[in-house]
Amino acid sequence: MAEGLLSSLYGDEYEAHSGGTQPSGVSPYAVRVMAEIGVDISAHRSKHVKEFLGTTFDYVVTVCDKAKETCPFFPGAKGYIDQSFADPAACRGSEGEILDCFRHSRDEIKSWIEKKFGEKVSTL
Repeated sequence: MAEGLLSSLYGDEYEAHSGGTQPSGVSPYAVRVMAEIGVDISAHRSKHVKEFLGTTFDYVVTVCDKAKETCPFFPGAKGYIDQSFADPAACRGSEGEILDCFRHSRDEIKSWIEKKFGEKVSTL
């Protein structure tokens, strides 16, 4: 969701790449709640961070504590930004409750992206 949100909101300023330490596919719940706000991530695929080894990034962003602890080091990055969010894939309950959990995560991530990346790069 974070990759889709950053690309949708600030794709003209940032190039987002998303990878996980234990990729398991893009959740259909994530696809649904992103579509609700006009962001299509249906063609996204789940990638392992190892796919990006050897790539130079300006900033490496981790969005959960587990990733921060296990994410490989990317030499040449101008900086690292860590922000923890609850993993909506851990939500349990009815379909409506799970969708609400994904909506909450989406909205929390979107708000953070707007605050953090809506600023000038120099203030990151």
